[in-house]
Amino acid sequence: MAAKAPIKVCITGGGGQIAYSLLLEIATGKVFGPDQPVTLHLLDIEPALEKCNGVIMELEDLALSLVRGVIATADPNVGFADVDVALLLGAFPRLKGMERKDLLAKNNAIFQAHGKAIDTVAKKTVKVVVVGNPCNTNALTCMKNAPSIPKENFTCLTRLDQNRAKAQLAAKLGVSVSQISNVIIWGNHSGTQFPDARHATVEIDGVKQPLTTVLSDDAWIKSEFISTVQQRGAAVIKARGLSSAMSAAKAIGDHTRDWWFGTAPGEFTSMGVICDGSYNIPAGVIYSFPVTIDSAGKWTIVQGLAQDDFATEKMEATYKELSEEATAAAELAAAQ
Repeated sequence: MAAKAPIKVCITGGGGQIAYSLLLEIATGKVFGPDQPVTLHLLDIEPALEKCNGVIMELEDLALSLVRGVIATADPNVGFADVDVALLLGAFPRLKGMERKDLLAKNNAIFQAHGKAIDTVAKKTVKVVVVGNPCNTNALTCMKNAPSIPKENFTCLTRLDQNRAKAQLAAKLGVSVSQISNVIIWGNHSGTQFPDARHATVEIDGVKQPLTTVLSDDAWIKSEFISTVQQRGAAVIKARGLSSAMSAAKAIGDHTRDWWFGTAPGEFTSMGVICDGSYNIPAGVIYSFPVTIDSAGKWTIVQGLAQDDFATEKMEATYKELSEEATAAAELAAAQ
C-alpha cells in the first residue's frame, strides 16, 4: 500500500501549555492514525515564537517518523496556508478586573483575523476546532469571517466537559470511564452548560444499560453532578494555579479524532456546532449538541432525545447566554 501524503495541521497558541501536550498526541499518531504523516504549523504571537522554536527542537528530538516538518510563524496567512485542520487554541485570556465585554472585544478581533486568513489561504475542506474561550462565540466569529468555508466545518470544544462528566459518573458508579457512553453537554462551554446523564449508558457485565436505571440518585444527577462539571475548570485553576492543559489536550485529540474517523456505532459525542433549530434552540449560534459522525467526517445532530421541563430550562438558559454573546460580538463587528 502506498504511503499516505502528509496532512497539514495548524495549531494556534503553538507555544502554550495546551499545545505542548497536544503536539505529542498528534506526533505519535493518536489523533490522525499511526500511518498518517503530518506537517505542523505553530502559529503564535511574535513574543512567543522563541518558545515555539524550543518546541520545534523537542519535536525534532522525538525522532518520530510521522512528523514530516514543523514551522513557527506569527503570520496567519503562513500558519493557515493550505491546512487540512486548524486547531485554534490561542485566545486573549481574561485578566483580573476585565469585564466580559472587554474579553469579547479582544477575542472578536483575533478570531475575525483568523477567519479571514482561513477563508483566504486554507483548504476549502479545512476542519476548524475552536478551543480558545469564549470558544462558542469565537467559533461563530471565525465562521462568519470565512464565508467560502462550509459552516459545518467550524466546531468548538465541549469534549473536555464531556470527559469530565464521564469521569464523575464512572467514579460515582465505581466503574471504568470506558464503560460510560453517550453523556451529553448542551449549550455553551461556560458555567451555564448543561451536562446531561439522562441518555447515557453504562456497560455492566458486557451489557449496556441506561445509566439512570443503575444510578438512581436523581437528586445528585440534577445538582452536584451538574455543578461539579460546570465548575471543574475553575477548581483546576484554584488547585494548580493554571488552567487545564493535559486534560484539555486529550479532549482536543478526542474531538478531532472522532471528527476525522467517525463515532462508534450506537454512540454519540458532544461538539459545539452551528445550530439549525434542533430541540427548539434558535438557529444561528454555535451550540453544543450530541452528534454522530460518519467515516467521511460529516456530523449530524442526534434527534428525538426526550426532554423534560428540567432539561428544557437548562438548555434555554445556556442558549440565552450564547445569544447575548453573539449579539455583543455582532455589535463589535459592526462598530469596526
